Amino acid sequence: STILKNTSISCFSVQATELTSLGTRLTATKSKTKKPKVAFYTALTDAGTLGPYNTDITLKYSKVFTNIGNAYNPATGFFTAPVKGVYYLQFTVFGYSSRRIAVHVYKNDQRIMANGDYNNDMVQKFFTNSLVLELTAGDEIYLVLPRSDCIHDTIGNQSTFSGSLLFTL
Repeated sequence: STILKNTSISCFSVQATELTSLGTRLTATKSKTKKPKVAFYTALTDAGTLGPYNTDITLKYSKVFTNIGNAYNPATGFFTAPVKGVYYLQFTVFGYSSRRIAVHVYKNDQRIMANGDYNNDMVQKFFTNSLVLELTAGDEIYLVLPRSDCIHDTIGNQSTFSGSLLFTL
């Protein structure tokens, strides 16, 4: 009877040690696979109409409302992917002049989308577009105002740029 009690205590002690070891491994694995959080929402300016210019201009969306993960830099206008993954990006362009309104989307200095519309009627005009892109860590996305075109924004925050990480790869 004494031997069974000691064996029982010894088995319990081994099981508790194994459970503690398993718990430690699960905690370590969980911290290694912690999912990054990336989301931003910005508006362009309070200045009114920007453009036309003699050269293309990188748009710097200076009014940052959300920047979880700090992947958007308002000083440069660049969104830099912090991890490899699939990202959802969206922009809205507002125009309020008799000029063409336009924006181009760049990934690492290569234009991947061009959008524009003529505003001959001098009315408020909007367009919105979105992208789902596979990006690697360090890839940069930014918007460019093409030379000779315009974009408009005020305290109403009509011209915006936003994005979020959908999932990592």
